[in-house]
This record gives sequence, structure tokens and C-alpha cells, in this order.
Amino acid sequence: MTVEKTDMTTPPDLTQSLGTGAVPEMLPVYQDFLPPCNHGCPAGENIQEWLDKAQAGHHEEAWQIIMRDNPMPSIHGRACYHPCEPVCNREPVDGAVSIHAVERFLGDKALEMGWMPAQGNEDTGFKVLIVGAGPAGLSVAYHLRLFGHDVEIREAGPEPGGMMRYGIPAYRLPRNILDAEVQRVVKMGVKLSLNHKVESAVTEKEEGAFDAVFVCVGAHISKRTDIPARDASKVLDAVTFLRGMESGEQPIIGRRVAIYGGGNTAMDAARTAKRLGATDAMIIYRRDRAHMPAYDFEATEAEEEGVKINWLSTIKEMDTDSTTITIERMKLDKDGRPQPTGEFDTLEADSLILALGQDIDSDLLKGAPGVDLKEDGTVVVDDSFMTGYPGIFAGGDMVPDERSITFAVGHGKKAARYINGYLTGKSYVPPDKHPVVEYEKLQLWYKTDANVSVQPTIEMEQRVSGFDEVITGLTEEQAVFEAQRCYSCGNCFECDGCYGACPENAVIKLGKGKRYKYNYDLCVGCRACFLQCPCHAIEMAPADDPRILALRNKERETV
Repeated sequence: MTVEKTDMTTPPDLTQSLGTGAVPEMLPVYQDFLPPCNHGCPAGENIQEWLDKAQAGHHEEAWQIIMRDNPMPSIHGRACYHPCEPVCNREPVDGAVSIHAVERFLGDKALEMGWMPAQGNEDTGFKVLIVGAGPAGLSVAYHLRLFGHDVEIREAGPEPGGMMRYGIPAYRLPRNILDAEVQRVVKMGVKLSLNHKVESAVTEKEEGAFDAVFVCVGAHISKRTDIPARDASKVLDAVTFLRGMESGEQPIIGRRVAIYGGGNTAMDAARTAKRLGATDAMIIYRRDRAHMPAYDFEATEAEEEGVKINWLSTIKEMDTDSTTITIERMKLDKDGRPQPTGEFDTLEADSLILALGQDIDSDLLKGAPGVDLKEDGTVVVDDSFMTGYPGIFAGGDMVPDERSITFAVGHGKKAARYINGYLTGKSYVPPDKHPVVEYEKLQLWYKTDANVSVQPTIEMEQRVSGFDEVITGLTEEQAVFEAQRCYSCGNCFECDGCYGACPENAVIKLGKGKRYKYNYDLCVGCRACFLQCPCHAIEMAPADDPRILALRNKERETV
């Protein structure tokens, strides 16, 4: 008897084949991540993008990218405390990229060459009033002008710049640099009215027929403290002291000057006192160095110039007749708060400068319907920077947030987008941010010795004898080198690592500037490209990830 054999195996459908070998569960996909420097910038600059242009020598293109977010790069390259650098992924290798130094080079190059930001929007006919010509006011005016709006800044003082002029000494921010970047904003069509104090934001809005108002008065009022004899002529506040330097009204401070406080303003006041001839400039601060509000490099530079800092000390009394200051030694408790010890010392000082922080003059908003003011003078705003009064916005020092020029500039940029949305009826919705790529995610198959390009300083004798700029800039060669130290964290820079590592030839080069794509019919999910990518611009995702499915469908439609 003949037995017929039956094949029970279902024939494969070769028309649906995904390629040879096992079907992978995980496949690579190109993904842009957010560099930590971009994430750490309060002004929202795309630092990585302009560093990429700078390292190739495309300086004007790099500067134009900065100008999308920040209208004052030359100022920020000097006065910003560069919070982008401590989070730089190069920091644990051989030091963070000196981002501020490259930004300063680009800003100074722009001033030298007379570059102007690109403007293309037509005039909209909307009028916006800006109250205050500080960093927030100049920033919001700049961005609103880019949108095509008619913008006027009204400033109470005789010169623009706010605390950039009256709070930052010239040895940190030369006034020709400040004036040049302010004038560029004016040249774009922004009207600047000086010596015009706004008494009521509501009144000036209505009388001037402004469609919106942005209030950004700086923190110009010094905080007080209860020290016996504090109203004596030998006691003055740091804001008045530094403002007097700018206006030419230099107070008599004597040879021995005590400064009470531990912030950046205290450091500036002490260093300014040294330049005015003080033989002894002594900072008195109630906490230790680790808990001071000033940036560490500010304290270091002050000490280099001969400023003595008395840590863990607080003033109890000043005898104006004998110039004696009684201080009490402090100790920190387990929570880092200073506690009195009952131990006292005395210091001799001809004058005392109080640097205990600043408050806001918010009188121009008092009584405005719907406007809510806090005890410290700051105003409550919603996510769009609008107060409770329709059409009146506020930012910078006026709102509760960290006080620095870069935060203020960031407020101005964001507020401008919301104000533009308010005026045009097209609400601004902030775009979603990519995930931040940390150092641990990088696959650095290369680690070069490329130490930070150090900015030189002028000789010490010259430093303390006048107000010449202390820190000088990088040369073009140094700036390009420093920009080249960037790892391009989270964003492909076309190193061809993935292309060379793929054993299946599944990576396709799309041409310079266009990056790569995958042939998923060839990819086996071996992760070779993922492990080779130094900047973590590749992510392993499930094979049914919507991004992968979309790319596959697009490719099949093309075919």
C-alpha cells in the first residue's frame, strides 16, 4: 500500500518578508534630544546650534541664531552668570565649554562689523508700551518689533539699561558695549523715551491708546535692616552707592569700608570701593562660603583684588563716633541656618555699605483693577505674564523669579510671544521640549585633551586702580577652538559612526546637512549604531513604535 505524505507547514508569504534572520523587537530611530546647555539657559538660546556654526567659522550665521532669542549677546557674554556651563556634559571630562566666552566673541564681532538682525514682518498697526529700559524691557521691545508691532519704551532714568547700567560696574560691563547693543534695538525702530516716569500703567495705556503694556521696572529700592545708627551719614546702601558711581555722584567712603551682605551686589560694592582708594574693603556675611548667594567666582575675584570676607558674622552695632563696628560670630545649625554664638568682635570702618537685597517700586500698578500685588512689591501674573488687568503684562524683577539679566531677557522673549498672541488673537502655545540628554547617555568612544580656553585678565595693578574691563575676550582662533569642544549632545552631527558600524548596510546617508535614515527591511536591531553614536542621537524603540511605523509607511509610499 502506498502512503501519501502530507506537508503540514504553511508556505511562507514572501511578499510580506521583513528581511532575513529573526524579526527584531527593538529597532533604532534617529531622535533629537535637548542638550543640557540649552535646557539650562534662562534666555532659551539654542546654544548647541550656534556653537555648531561658530566652530565652522560661520560667525555671522551663529550670531543670527543667538539673535532669535537674545538681542544682547555681547552684554551676556560678560554679565551673564552662565548657568548653561555647570550643566555642560563636558564638565566631568576636561571642563565645560566656555559658552559665554564664545558668545562674547560673536557679540563683539557683530558690533565691529555692524551686523543687524534679520527683520521681515510687516507693520501690524498694534501699539505696545514698555515701562522700563532694563534687560526685560529691551528684550520684549526687540521681539515685539520683530513681530512688526509699534513699540515705545518709557524709562524714568536719564540713560537706558536699568540695573545693567546702575548695578553692574563698568569693569564687568563696559558702557560702550552696553550703549551699542541698546542702540541696535533703537535702530530697529523701537522708540525710546528717557526721563519719563510712568506713574500709572493704566492711565498711560488709555491716554496713549496702547493696545498692550509690559511693566518691567527693576529692583532699585534697597532693603533695610535694624542696625543702631543705620541712618547716620556713614551708612549707605549698595544700590545708591553703585548708582552714584554711574551718575558721577561719588560718595565719600574713607579708607576702611565695610560691606554687609553676601550676594553679587556686595562683591561689586567691595570691588568698587577698592577702586575708589579703600585700603581695607571688608565683607561681613552671616553664613559661610558654601551658603552665600553670590556666585563663587565673584567671591574669588574679589579676594584676588584684596577684599577680605568675614564669614559667619553679623553686625550688631556701629558706633559712628569711633568708627567701630561690633560683629557677632555665628554658627550654622544642621539645616544651614546661622545661629548666634554670643561671641563678639570689633572692626574699624570709616563707612558701612548695606548690600542686603532690593525691593520693587510697584506704585504704578497700585489701584489697577484686578492687579494683585504681593508684600514684596512683585505682581501676580498668569502663565502668559498677564496681570489681572487685560492687556497689562509684567516681567523681569516685577514678578517672583530669580533676578538676573538673563532671566529678565528670557521673560521678555516669552512675554513678547504671549503679547503677540493677545494682539493678533492667535494664542501662543509653547512647543513641547525634547528630553534632556545627560552625560551618562553619551557613548564617547573618543575623549580628547582639549582644555578650556581661558580668558585673560589685565594686570592686578591696573585692575584695582580704575574701571577698565578686567576680563578680556578670546581671539578668533580661540573662540573657534572652544566652540569645537562641544559634544553636540543629543543631536546628530554626521560623524558617520552609525554608517560605519552597521553590519547590514541599513544606514543610508542623505547628504551633507540632511543626516541619515534607516532601511528597516535590512536592519536586524543589533544596536551597533546605537552604541557607536557618541552624542546619543539614536534611540532604540519597539518595532511597532509610531515613529518607526510612520517612517516605514513613508518609505513604502515612496517606493
